[in-house]
Amino acid sequence: MNSNLEKITPYALALLRIVAAYMFLLHGTAKFFEFPVSMTGGNGSVPLMSMYGIGGILEIGGGILLILGLFTRPVAFLLSGMMAYAYFFMHATAADIALPLVNKGELALLYSVVFFLLVFVGPGAFALDNKRVNANK
Repeated sequence: MNSNLEKITPYALALLRIVAAYMFLLHGTAKFFEFPVSMTGGNGSVPLMSMYGIGGILEIGGGILLILGLFTRPVAFLLSGMMAYAYFFMHATAADIALPLVNKGELALLYSVVFFLLVFVGPGAFALDNKRVNANK
Protein backbone atom coordinates (compact mmCIF):
# COMPACT_ATOMS: atom_id res chain seq x y z
CA MET A 1 0.00 0.00 0.00
CA ASN A 2 2.76 2.46 0.90
CA SER A 3 4.63 1.89 -2.35
CA ASN A 4 1.45 2.73 -4.30
CA LEU A 5 1.16 6.04 -2.48
CA GLU A 6 4.84 6.78 -3.06
CA LYS A 7 4.35 6.25 -6.80
CA ILE A 8 1.73 8.98 -6.99
CA THR A 9 3.45 11.43 -4.62
CA PRO A 10 4.97 13.51 -7.47
CA TYR A 11 1.50 13.92 -8.98
CA ALA A 12 -0.02 14.94 -5.65
CA LEU A 13 2.76 17.53 -5.23
CA ALA A 14 2.10 18.81 -8.74
CA LEU A 15 -1.58 19.20 -7.92
CA LEU A 16 -0.76 21.12 -4.74
CA ARG A 17 1.78 23.34 -6.55
CA ILE A 18 -0.45 24.12 -9.53
CA VAL A 19 -3.67 24.78 -7.58
CA ALA A 20 -1.96 26.91 -4.92
CA ALA A 21 -0.06 28.88 -7.58
CA TYR A 22 -3.20 29.44 -9.65
CA MET A 23 -5.11 30.77 -6.63
CA PHE A 24 -2.12 32.95 -5.73
CA LEU A 25 -1.93 34.28 -9.30
CA LEU A 26 -5.59 35.32 -9.09
CA HIS A 27 -4.77 37.57 -6.12
CA GLY A 28 -2.34 39.46 -8.35
CA THR A 29 -4.74 39.73 -11.29
CA ALA A 30 -7.43 40.99 -8.92
CA LYS A 31 -5.08 43.73 -7.72
CA PHE A 32 -4.15 44.98 -11.20
CA PHE A 33 -6.96 43.99 -13.54
CA GLU A 34 -9.88 43.64 -11.11
CA PHE A 35 -10.26 40.09 -12.38
CA PRO A 36 -11.86 37.94 -11.12
CA VAL A 37 -12.92 40.49 -8.47
CA SER A 38 -12.04 44.02 -7.51
CA MET A 39 -9.56 44.35 -4.65
CA THR A 40 -10.12 48.11 -4.60
CA GLY A 41 -13.90 48.30 -4.46
CA GLY A 42 -14.13 48.95 -8.19
CA ASN A 43 -11.89 52.03 -8.18
CA GLY A 44 -9.20 50.70 -10.48
CA SER A 45 -6.03 48.82 -9.84
CA VAL A 46 -3.55 49.35 -7.03
CA PRO A 47 -0.58 51.66 -7.67
CA LEU A 48 2.33 49.72 -9.14
CA MET A 49 4.96 51.10 -6.78
CA SER A 50 2.96 50.57 -3.60
CA MET A 51 3.29 47.70 -1.14
CA TYR A 52 0.19 46.12 -2.69
CA GLY A 53 1.57 46.72 -6.19
CA ILE A 54 4.85 44.96 -5.42
CA GLY A 55 2.84 42.16 -3.83
CA GLY A 56 0.72 41.92 -6.97
CA ILE A 57 3.82 41.67 -9.16
CA LEU A 58 5.14 38.85 -6.98
CA GLU A 59 1.75 37.13 -7.01
CA ILE A 60 1.48 37.22 -10.79
CA GLY A 61 5.12 36.45 -11.60
CA GLY A 62 5.56 33.90 -8.84
CA GLY A 63 2.20 32.30 -9.58
CA ILE A 64 3.09 31.82 -13.25
CA LEU A 65 6.53 30.41 -12.43
CA LEU A 66 5.09 27.97 -9.90
CA ILE A 67 2.33 26.84 -12.27
CA LEU A 68 5.03 26.09 -14.82
CA GLY A 69 7.23 24.52 -12.16
CA LEU A 70 10.12 26.76 -13.18
CA PHE A 71 12.66 27.80 -10.51
CA THR A 72 10.22 26.28 -8.03
CA ARG A 73 12.42 26.17 -4.94
CA PRO A 74 13.77 29.76 -5.02
CA VAL A 75 10.40 31.21 -6.07
CA ALA A 76 8.60 29.24 -3.37
CA PHE A 77 11.15 30.46 -0.81
CA LEU A 78 10.59 34.09 -1.83
CA LEU A 79 6.80 33.75 -1.81
CA SER A 80 6.84 31.91 1.52
CA GLY A 81 8.75 34.80 3.04
CA MET A 82 6.40 37.31 1.47
CA MET A 83 3.38 35.58 2.95
CA ALA A 84 5.04 35.13 6.35
CA TYR A 85 5.66 38.89 6.33
CA ALA A 86 2.01 39.45 5.35
CA TYR A 87 0.86 37.32 8.25
CA PHE A 88 3.15 38.58 11.00
CA PHE A 89 3.24 42.27 10.04
CA MET A 90 -0.11 42.89 8.34
CA HIS A 91 -2.51 40.53 10.10
CA ALA A 92 -1.22 39.35 13.46
CA THR A 93 -0.86 41.52 16.51
CA ALA A 94 0.63 40.46 19.83
CA ALA A 95 -2.87 39.78 21.15
CA ASP A 96 -4.06 37.53 18.33
CA ILE A 97 -0.89 36.14 16.71
CA ALA A 98 -2.00 32.54 17.37
CA LEU A 99 -5.55 33.16 16.11
CA PRO A 100 -5.40 33.37 12.29
CA LEU A 101 -9.19 33.21 11.95
CA VAL A 102 -9.55 36.20 14.24
CA ASN A 103 -6.87 38.33 12.57
CA LYS A 104 -7.97 37.24 9.05
CA GLY A 105 -4.51 35.94 8.26
CA GLU A 106 -5.31 32.26 7.74
CA LEU A 107 -4.80 32.44 3.96
CA ALA A 108 -1.47 34.26 4.27
CA LEU A 109 -0.25 31.74 6.83
CA LEU A 110 -1.42 28.79 4.76
CA TYR A 111 0.27 30.10 1.59
CA SER A 112 3.46 30.66 3.57
CA VAL A 113 3.52 27.07 4.83
CA VAL A 114 2.56 25.50 1.47
CA PHE A 115 5.24 27.46 -0.37
CA PHE A 116 7.76 26.62 2.36
CA LEU A 117 6.97 22.92 1.88
CA LEU A 118 7.69 23.26 -1.87
CA VAL A 119 11.18 24.57 -1.04
CA PHE A 120 12.00 21.20 0.52
CA VAL A 121 10.01 18.69 -1.54
CA GLY A 122 10.38 20.31 -4.95
CA PRO A 123 7.82 20.77 -7.70
CA GLY A 124 6.57 17.23 -8.22
CA ALA A 125 5.52 16.05 -11.67
CA PHE A 126 4.79 18.18 -14.74
CA ALA A 127 7.41 20.81 -13.88
CA LEU A 128 9.83 22.54 -16.22
CA ASP A 129 12.41 22.22 -13.46
CA ASN A 130 12.44 18.47 -14.14
CA LYS A 131 13.35 19.17 -17.78
CA ARG A 132 16.09 21.62 -16.75
CA VAL A 133 17.64 19.15 -14.30
CA ASN A 134 17.59 16.32 -16.83
CA ALA A 135 19.07 18.57 -19.53
CA ASN A 136 22.03 19.40 -17.26
CA LYS A 137 22.92 15.74 -16.70
